[in-house]
Amino acid sequence: MTSSGLRAAAALLLLCAATFAAAAELSDKLRDDSELSQFYSQVEQNPIANATLTLRSCTIFVPTNEAFQRYKGSIHVLYHITTAAFSKEQLPKSVSSDMEGNPPLYITKNRNGDIYVNNARIIPSLSVEMTNREGKRQVMHIIDEVLQPLSVQKNAKDNINNPDAMQFLQMAEQLELNDFHLRTYRSQVTLAKKESVYQSPGAHTFLIPIDESFKLSARSGLVDAKVIDGHVIPNTVIFTAASQHDDPKTSAAFEDLLKVTVSFFKQKDGKMYVKSNTIVGDAKHREGVVLAEIVKANIPVQNGVVHLIHRPLMIIDTTVTDFLKSFKENGENGALRKFYEVIMDNGGEVLDDITNLSEVTILAPSNDAWNASLIENLLRNRKKMREILNMHIIRDRLNVDKIRQKNANMIAQVPTVNNNTFLYFNVKGEGTDAVITVEGGGVNATIIQADVAQTNGYVHIIDRVLGVPHTTVLGKLESDPMMSDTYKMGQFSHFNDQLNNTQRRFTYFVPRDKGWQKTELDYPSAHKKLFMPDFSYHSKSILERHLAIADHVFTMKDLVQYSEQAGNVVLPTFRDSLQLRVEEEAGRYVIIWNYKKINVYRPDVECTNGIIHVIDYPLLEEKDVVVSGGSYLTESSICIILANLIMITVAKILN
Repeated sequence: MTSSGLRAAAALLLLCAATFAAAAELSDKLRDDSELSQFYSQVEQNPIANATLTLRSCTIFVPTNEAFQRYKGSIHVLYHITTAAFSKEQLPKSVSSDMEGNPPLYITKNRNGDIYVNNARIIPSLSVEMTNREGKRQVMHIIDEVLQPLSVQKNAKDNINNPDAMQFLQMAEQLELNDFHLRTYRSQVTLAKKESVYQSPGAHTFLIPIDESFKLSARSGLVDAKVIDGHVIPNTVIFTAASQHDDPKTSAAFEDLLKVTVSFFKQKDGKMYVKSNTIVGDAKHREGVVLAEIVKANIPVQNGVVHLIHRPLMIIDTTVTDFLKSFKENGENGALRKFYEVIMDNGGEVLDDITNLSEVTILAPSNDAWNASLIENLLRNRKKMREILNMHIIRDRLNVDKIRQKNANMIAQVPTVNNNTFLYFNVKGEGTDAVITVEGGGVNATIIQADVAQTNGYVHIIDRVLGVPHTTVLGKLESDPMMSDTYKMGQFSHFNDQLNNTQRRFTYFVPRDKGWQKTELDYPSAHKKLFMPDFSYHSKSILERHLAIADHVFTMKDLVQYSEQAGNVVLPTFRDSLQLRVEEEAGRYVIIWNYKKINVYRPDVECTNGIIHVIDYPLLEEKDVVVSGGSYLTESSICIILANLIMITVAKILN
């Protein structure tokens, strides 16, 4: 072939390629993508979907094959199509689907910038925009879930298309709701004449309690107009996948004399919960949090989305005991199921003790908290578990506001039902950003759900089991805000290096920060130097006095017993020994050292390689510190220097 012939053939090939590219359509793209084959097969079988792709502008939301594999329900291909083309940036808050009745699809965006259509996330960077042969613009968005419309029972009497939330309530018996019934709540809505709330046009979130939640005969009578308002988040559509964790939204019950917020959160096991928080209550509606599990989520209706919940919000009508027992009824779905199981596996006496308390606060570890490896062995030790469970019980109504008041000027110290055992609360931050931690038995836990209100107290859900240590002495020093000065002093002298050794057993008398601050008043010059790296040798000498090293730890109970038997206790330290006596006075421990009484602020803080006793003042007195010429030396250091001087003098004489 001549060169001119080759050029002509190449031009023809380019023309054919250009013609093929121009002819390529969204349907071709859908057909050729193996990851979208299941949706394409649904389109092929639906004449309306085929016609839309051939003739009209449209946006299609295409689930991946993986999404189809997870999905168990009926496929409604037209529910994934809308007859207008929208890029991600152009998507409005809702679009009408091409399904019969044109039920809406709701578009939301989370804080990360992810865009959702109902409960399905649009996968970034996979959206495609093309023009079909008719010149119509078409857009395809790939999503990670199959879109599920409101499902109607096969034998439904009425033709149900795109109902609003009130019609949903009225026709609930004809809908596929996993055998949940809504008669009781529907009756209360009608009785309170609140139908208009559920008929309101727009896009709202409706939380509807199922009939099973009204087993308590008096509960339905507590569902008044304000409670019904508290189950509605107006002008905001929240599907669970797109919801922000613990982000309070204003409910319809938000006015001058009553203020209720609603928020969603998800546990690590995947269970979704919703909670109401009555911030300002009245005579009929008490302040506090009510927690409800979402038993059927993400039911789209004409004016928003419905979530079915296992109990009504706002209503505080159970004791702490009844609240814990409810997790037995909830089976594996209960947020505190494992906590309840541990109580009952240990004989149930702890639950009896809780029942007998007129006012009580429970620090309840979450289901995930019980998965820690160290806990499994302890579960067989009923005596130890009884002590640990009692560490989570307080004889008082202690909500977050009260914790804040106690924490105003210092870390709050609160007694538990365990003899001589205290919990220590610390609040960091303000408002909704505040983080509340609680320390008990050497474990720092964070309150992940506060103020779950009951008739006789509160339940706070925490992320660790108290009393089951999970960190070394060094780890505890480093993380505990009450011991930060001792940690700093040990860091620059390298004294702390040994405290990670799990082959040893340490008993460490740790002065709390306020104790070191007291030494600033007693020995101002010496205190300043204790925290200067240039004087680390002397700081180390003082810290060594506070650390007993042996093959076992010494609890406060042990030290009291030894003191009663022998008068004084001699504990081995790194260089020498520590001699002291411990007494119990009015339920508190007191150390007598060098004729000085030092209160034990927090006894028996357990660690994986030892135990810490937090004390109110260092084992330090005036003769230990000599200040001269802008420096100081401990008494032991002076002795060492004098001995060295004597040896040097003797050596000179002999020479």
